[in-house]
Amino acid sequence: MSYIYANAKVVNINNDAMSFSMPFLVDTGAIDSYIPANELEKINVTRTGKKTFELADGKIVQYDTGYAFIYVFGEKVAANVIFGAEGVEPLLGVTVLESAGLIVDPVNQTLKKIAAIPLK
Repeated sequence: MSYIYANAKVVNINNDAMSFSMPFLVDTGAIDSYIPANELEKINVTRTGKKTFELADGKIVQYDTGYAFIYVFGEKVAANVIFGAEGVEPLLGVTVLESAGLIVDPVNQTLKKIAAIPLK
């Protein structure tokens, strides 16, 4: 299976005029979305705390976190965002995918909109 990318727009929750767009690697193993801190700082996303995360290699790290809106596939989602290192590849986490009603289609290696978000 190859990598799946989705174009997404990140928007400051207090000012819709402050935003940026870029391709995100879809990562169904990540809960929150991981974004270069310098990009979040450019649109004045506020750091609201720190969280501890476990990386794919088992390493435990702490990152600053905050909140932003993320637009993906025409859906606007309120998201926890992680302030990553400058230049890192942004990751689109599973909470954004699920809130936007998206699933990974492994056969076609794309994201696919579901007919209804499960509420059961």
